[in-house]
Amino acid sequence: MIAIHPLSDLPEIRAADDLPLLLRHSLESAGLWPPAAGDVLIVTQKIVSKAEGRLVDLETVEPGPAAVELAATVRKDPRLVELVLRESSAVVRAVPNVLITRHRLGHVMANSGIDRSNIGAGGGEQALLLPEDPDASALALRSALGGELAVVISDSFGRPWRHGVVGVAIGAAGLPSLVDRRGGQDRDGRRLEVTQIALADQVATAATLAMGEGDEGVPAVLIRGLPVPAGESGASALVRPLEEDLFR
Repeated sequence: MIAIHPLSDLPEIRAADDLPLLLRHSLESAGLWPPAAGDVLIVTQKIVSKAEGRLVDLETVEPGPAAVELAATVRKDPRLVELVLRESSAVVRAVPNVLITRHRLGHVMANSGIDRSNIGAGGGEQALLLPEDPDASALALRSALGGELAVVISDSFGRPWRHGVVGVAIGAAGLPSLVDRRGGQDRDGRRLEVTQIALADQVATAATLAMGEGDEGVPAVLIRGLPVPAGESGASALVRPLEEDLFR
């Protein structure tokens, strides 16, 4: 049976905190250590970014002409827009109160994933960037925790043509983020032609049920009993290459 265990006793994470050690203490306190087969640890992007020092003081940001012009269109702080442009490879959509970009890692998302909520700095003039390399961050966490747990770093994305946000994986280690079922068969013996399962995204979404999206204060979740298939690939495997873009 698959079980979702929230870890709610973590302190506010600061730059240079020993995040693996804090996570292990939390797992031990919850009676979830040592790891068992099928364990996946999901941690929010926010605590990884904070531990990696990705918090930026907007007072230190000087917006360029492109950011000032775009900020007038989207009605956002020009300093924030400057950070968004620095973190992105392209602007996908820019209208009042909406700025969708293609992040330098390939994710299409609002504001290049830059966040100003739940960052533990009193909000205000602070902004939090995504980890520099989320797959590398997930691998480092997995290694520091002994290499037995699979690790997924989650974020919340909106989706075209549907309201609301869901949890997605932006970093992963220790499991195949994308499970290719093409060439197999369904129950009627029909060949599967296009079925690829976004396993890391499914795990992230399941964890978000326990993490919440507001003031719940649950930045990490352990999923136990998941039948993890063999193989390993980072969350970058989930990003569709530009040449396969179906809607441009």
